[in-house]
Amino acid sequence: MPNHHFENSPESTGLTRTGPAPALSAGIEGPNIARKLNGASTPPSEPEPPLSFFSRIFGNPAKERARLRPLYDSIVREARQPVWYREGGVPDTLEGRFDMVSTILALVLLRLEREGDAMKPQTILLTELFIDDMDGTLRQIGIGDIIVGKHVGKIMGALGGRLGAFRDGLSGKADLADAVRRNIFRDAPPSEQAVDFVSTRLRSRGEALDGVPVDDVLAGEIGR
Repeated sequence: MPNHHFENSPESTGLTRTGPAPALSAGIEGPNIARKLNGASTPPSEPEPPLSFFSRIFGNPAKERARLRPLYDSIVREARQPVWYREGGVPDTLEGRFDMVSTILALVLLRLEREGDAMKPQTILLTELFIDDMDGTLRQIGIGDIIVGKHVGKIMGALGGRLGAFRDGLSGKADLADAVRRNIFRDAPPSEQAVDFVSTRLRSRGEALDGVPVDDVLAGEIGR
């Protein structure tokens, strides 16, 4: 199964990593963060063993994660499209690439969310693929084992923030352009032209996703 790291240019397919995927801190932090982000809970008095939540739903959680790999790869490819960095002005930096991957992932998670509870297991497993990817990237750039978990926690907090911001922005409850400024450009003040371009393209990508049957989304089709 291929893994991912950040490449150096937007023309690349995205986050590819060599070597085996390392385990997250304590072996269970990643799954627990993913469950919390997607609304599932672990009883505080008797924490579940790793992946037991999925074992009750899927006969083979690892196999189900593998089935979602094409979808995650499609998310990365879209996030690494040069148009975001050229016409959209997104900084072509480690942070900028992370922002785009997490933003496109948020769009896909919101699409699955609209299917109701039936898609909750898939959203959790897809989020775990993202966690694993970010875990590997952090290790590759020299972050040690002791603090990887803290960084992963911050990354998941950022993804959760994007889910809320883009859910409201795309539904009209809040200003999408403001969500783009805060979640994609952050410390790099953008031009209004860049904000308008990214906002318009994100809305278009969200609408395209809505037109794709959910089974096709799970297979890796995220619209054009």
